[in-house]
Amino acid sequence: MLINYKNVSFRHVDDDFVLEGVNFTVEHGEFIYIIGKVGSGKSSLLRTFYGEMDIDSADEAMVLGRDMTSVKHGEIQRLRREMGIIFQDFKLLTDRTVKKNLEFVLRATGWKKKEEIEQRIDEVLKMVQMTGVEDKMPHELSGGEQQRIAIARSLLNSPKIILADEPTGNLDPETADQIIGLFNDIAATGTAVVMTTHNLPMLERFPGRVFKCEEQKFTEVIDN
Repeated sequence: MLINYKNVSFRHVDDDFVLEGVNFTVEHGEFIYIIGKVGSGKSSLLRTFYGEMDIDSADEAMVLGRDMTSVKHGEIQRLRREMGIIFQDFKLLTDRTVKKNLEFVLRATGWKKKEEIEQRIDEVLKMVQMTGVEDKMPHELSGGEQQRIAIARSLLNSPKIILADEPTGNLDPETADQIIGLFNDIAATGTAVVMTTHNLPMLERFPGRVFKCEEQKFTEVIDN
């Protein structure tokens, strides 16, 4: 099990609880949506998975073998290297090429051999169907292309799980469908995908488990 949350609650500093009593599990290869209104706690929940937001109480809060109620700072950095984290605004480094963006991540996570770095970059660009753009700057790419590069970046270290926060929020419907289709393909290889979204029609086109954040509660949406 990649994530196992039992009765997890968390809140902003000196504020009401964002979510209370969260029960949530993620297994290898699962494709999971988290839906809910703006401010309902979707993004905050993702942040607890990678240690950017503290948990106030829990019966259990395990993420990739770490207890998130007591994990140390140094271990959080190692935890994040086992994940792919994707944001709505891509967060590519704008002062360097696609290749240099990807190379930066690999070198920062311990890759040293030039040949291995170049091979891995080639592999992930093929996975997201973006070969041939290595020397382009981010501003030369469309929004959908930038998001594909962000996905490629998330795949560099063969993560066990990808966390995607509104990854299609800035994309047109056709491009959004292509990106979700790509996530669906990634999940089929065994990497779990957990994504927040407002795009409810895509839930029918690309089925997965669905959870909803509403009024400080977190519940699974079960089709009848």
